[in-house]
Amino acid sequence: MRSLGALLIVALALIFLAGNTLYIVHEPEQVIITQFGKPQGKPRTDPNIYVKVPFIQKVNRFDKRWLAWDGDPNQVPTKDKKYIWVDCYARWRIADPLKYFQVVRNETLAQSRLDDIIDGETRNVIASYDLIEVVRATNRTFEVTEELKGLVQTEVGAQIKTGRDQLAREILERAAAITPDFGIELVDVRFKRINYIESVQKKVYERMIAERKRIAEQYRSEGQGKSAEIRGQMERELKKIRSEAYRTAQELRGKADGESTRIYAEAYNRDPSFYAFTRSLQAWEKSLTSDTQMVLTTDAEFLRYMKQPR
Repeated sequence: MRSLGALLIVALALIFLAGNTLYIVHEPEQVIITQFGKPQGKPRTDPNIYVKVPFIQKVNRFDKRWLAWDGDPNQVPTKDKKYIWVDCYARWRIADPLKYFQVVRNETLAQSRLDDIIDGETRNVIASYDLIEVVRATNRTFEVTEELKGLVQTEVGAQIKTGRDQLAREILERAAAITPDFGIELVDVRFKRINYIESVQKKVYERMIAERKRIAEQYRSEGQGKSAEIRGQMERELKKIRSEAYRTAQELRGKADGESTRIYAEAYNRDPSFYAFTRSLQAWEKSLTSDTQMVLTTDAEFLRYMKQPR
């Protein structure tokens, strides 16, 4: 039993010793071996099983893949004194693990160094160009809509010489020239977002609101003009219809009066004395009332049928 226990202890010791002697480098990794904090030998970049001195040497693992850097938005002035927020992102990797370990040690410090380098170069590049160069990439012609009519023509029709894409490449070139000192290779820098600072945004929004109000007022004015035009046309049509109707009514009334007169004439021509008698009755009815006072001679024509009813 004692021999079995001793063998078990020896086996556990060998396993523990092997665990501290052998180490594996995986595909996405690269390794630096240090002894009392000092690097030993060359970096291990090929995936394999390696040997180190147990308990004395330490395995320091670093990522071999492309890593992301996402910076914080920074307030940057342009050459034409426009203050904007610039948000960038980049791709980088550990190109020289030994120098990387000696200078920055870990990814947290590496990200901090990249913050300083990329943010500083971004500020330097953007401060050397006007705002139009930062926000535009090509000189394509703007479609001038109602919203753009209120803008300054120099803003709408300005031509760029460099453009946003070239500015990003310039930032990359400047920053990539510094990062090798830290064992880092920088492969790409891009603008993620560009915006005005809050105080300028407020002025831009006020300008946009004023422009929309101007457009609304223009549409309202055009609508009122069109409404007045339609109303005037309607009044003209109504007057025309009324005039035509009045003319037609007068023609019909004239024809009717003429026909009535003709019928009356034919009827009265059959007996002129009866016509004279009826006309006298009509005259008496209109002239003689309860309070009428008349002074006439006995031979007045007005009283002829009263004196001689036959």
